[in-house]
Amino acid sequence: MAKTLKRAAAFTALARALTAGARGGRPLSERIGALPRMIRATTRGEYDGGLRLAMMAAATAYVVSPIDAVPEAFLWVFGLVDDAVAVTWLAGAVLAETERFLEWERTNPRLVVK
Repeated sequence: MAKTLKRAAAFTALARALTAGARGGRPLSERIGALPRMIRATTRGEYDGGLRLAMMAAATAYVVSPIDAVPEAFLWVFGLVDDAVAVTWLAGAVLAETERFLEWERTNPRLVVK
């Protein structure tokens, strides 16, 4: 029961994040555009998203891995459900983390020396 509620909450959060641009929030294109800056700031040690980026990279590797194709061959629906859950989590994580990063960028202006 608790897992079902957590999944429902995750799907609700994902739906809200995807439609945020239509309701005056940050558009999806702005969030996706922030990904390279977020990765760069994390690798430089300016932003604290290292563990979250590692988890997103692991989820991406899990979804695109050819090793994962075996369960789909034998378990059809159940094999696809785990991929769907991983993709849903990944999309929600990317949207939430880019939103957090954009807020971090807004509140931490950088000193640019010319």
